[in-house]
Amino acid sequence: MSTRMVEVRAKVLKQNDLLARALRERFTREGTCVVGLVSSPGSGKTAFLEKLLSGLARDSRVAALVGDLATENDAARLRRATPNVRQITTGTVCHLDAQMVEKALESWRLDRIDFLFIENVGNLVCPSSYDLGEELRFVLLSATEGEDKPLKYPTIFNSSDVAVITKMDLAEAAEFDLAAARRNIESVRPGMQVLEVSAKTGAGMQAAFDLLHAQLARARHSQVAATL
Repeated sequence: MSTRMVEVRAKVLKQNDLLARALRERFTREGTCVVGLVSSPGSGKTAFLEKLLSGLARDSRVAALVGDLATENDAARLRRATPNVRQITTGTVCHLDAQMVEKALESWRLDRIDFLFIENVGNLVCPSSYDLGEELRFVLLSATEGEDKPLKYPTIFNSSDVAVITKMDLAEAAEFDLAAARRNIESVRPGMQVLEVSAKTGAGMQAAFDLLHAQLARARHSQVAATL
């Protein structure tokens, strides 16, 4: 039975990867910068995303897909920043997959979206196996969670591009050892870019905006190259 389960899982992941590749090609053709966000529950992912959407919406067209097991609370919150938000309710499934993303994008004109964010279900295990077609993936670690998250969940850090340490305004009160957290990130993903932010105070957000604008420029360059 265990062999059969492995075979089924391999088939599911292969189908997901094929669909994710098609999504990535679609995003490239439309020139849309697609960014995934993964973290454990309570890391401040939605607060960080709300800050990103609000800031980018001043001069860019933004949208978000929000994954959660139940409720549309996060989507309702993010609509304060942009009306282009859709909730993906997964029920008992602990992650988003490429098929869910494809379905949620129905009727959206991607050529009219500069930045599309995909907020995954709060989980540091399952999302690491599922490519969603994004070009950039942020993994969030809050100052209130402790410094050892990268050591406990190395796969999610290895499948991400940027580590974002959130809730830095609470770091001193939580006795968070920033140097140790950075060492742990470096030990599982050498050279990984790390951002330190506080969605509450806005500290560190400019670095995130600069990174995203640079990523959008690359997406537009890829779009032009794809048409040649």
